[in-house]
Amino acid sequence: MSTPASGRPSYAAVLRVPYARRTFAAALVGRLSYGTVSIAVMLSVTRATGSYAAAGTVMALFGATSVLLSPSRAAFVDRYGPRRALRPMALIYGALLATLSAASWRPGVPAPLLGALALAAGAFAPPLGPTMRAVWSGLIDDQRLLQRAFGLDGVVEELLFVSGPLLVGAVVRWAPPAAGVALSALLVVVGTTVFVSSPLVARARPGTARRTRSPGRPRGARGLAQPVMVAAGVGLGIGALDLLVLAFVEERRYGDDVAAWVLAALSAGSAVGGLLNGAADWRTSARVRLPVLAAALGLTLAVAGLAPGLAVLTSAVACAGLFIAPALTTSYLIADESAPPGFRTRAGAWVNTAVNAGSSAGSAAVGVLLGRLPLGVCFALSGAATLAAAALAGRPGLVRGVRPHRPGPPEVGGEPSADGVLAAAAAEAGGECAGASSACPARPRRRRGRRR
Repeated sequence: MSTPASGRPSYAAVLRVPYARRTFAAALVGRLSYGTVSIAVMLSVTRATGSYAAAGTVMALFGATSVLLSPSRAAFVDRYGPRRALRPMALIYGALLATLSAASWRPGVPAPLLGALALAAGAFAPPLGPTMRAVWSGLIDDQRLLQRAFGLDGVVEELLFVSGPLLVGAVVRWAPPAAGVALSALLVVVGTTVFVSSPLVARARPGTARRTRSPGRPRGARGLAQPVMVAAGVGLGIGALDLLVLAFVEERRYGDDVAAWVLAALSAGSAVGGLLNGAADWRTSARVRLPVLAAALGLTLAVAGLAPGLAVLTSAVACAGLFIAPALTTSYLIADESAPPGFRTRAGAWVNTAVNAGSSAGSAAVGVLLGRLPLGVCFALSGAATLAAAALAGRPGLVRGVRPHRPGPPEVGGEPSADGVLAAAAAEAGGECAGASSACPARPRRRRGRRR
């Protein structure tokens, strides 16, 4: 897509790309399911079995297959294309969630049955986030506008995970918790179906890269080491902070509802930070910025443990949030530019997996440490873990990274690529060049500094 060389691309310019609003909105509907499903499954299993231990085990099984198999599911998207891969995944995933909803609608169902359904459902969760970011990357050629697109994507995703539990809370006021699971199934099926029917997605051709020995592991792993490492460190900090805030509130007897407001400040800070990061015209390369963002997050988490009261803790948590979305957005950008053609979805899935795995590990580690060490020390250790990831990611070899992969020549034959769709749409709109193909004479080149 071309933008005026002298202009400063905005978030609105991202949504003015032909078919972008339709495609993005459909992806967000499907991704909202991931904001609702966790709390809905937890509540429904707890009510059906009467056991928090059973609910925790079911959630662990669901999370394990959902997170650990994410790169493999993304490999199917890269190899067979979003339409052929995502639609069956969404239908199977939705059917399994609907079955889990029906099974947990009334109390008395055996916990092993619910665990088996959750384990199977997690294995088919469609990778809508990594696929949407791959669509952005193939759609937009200007690096500054791509940064805005990834920033917008990250901020809206953050808001989905805040609004998802609120939506489930509204549902369970009038229906059993299992209705929230059914809603999650409906959201992912409808969102994915509309998403893959978009011209940008439906006509995208599968990747042409050769099959690798490990289907989930993309080539260019050296370039992915830095963003995956930072994403894991950020996930560790986020997962630890959730429990640390709960412990802080309980220790000072503020009330259980207060913790939700403190964590809402984290999400608000992350949204603000993501918007500011996406709108900035950075002079330093993404690989240089990434360890700095992670280090700032780690330091803020460590200092938060010194908070004397709720107001200071909330401010510190909001400040920590300022670095979360920028760090993750930058990680996704680096992973995308490091991935060779045909591996972009997989590269984003590795970053996504690192965040989720780090979050689970952070929660588990802090759960063990709480009660054995002072709360302030637990804050310091969680910050130190993120700082360690930043230090490792800041090593010269990782900061230099590898040369970004240049896009190959347009493919001939078969269905038209996204560039062809954009060019056709631009012609219908009045002849403005909106694609990234060689037919666009005024296409801006990416800055040299962005290729490091």
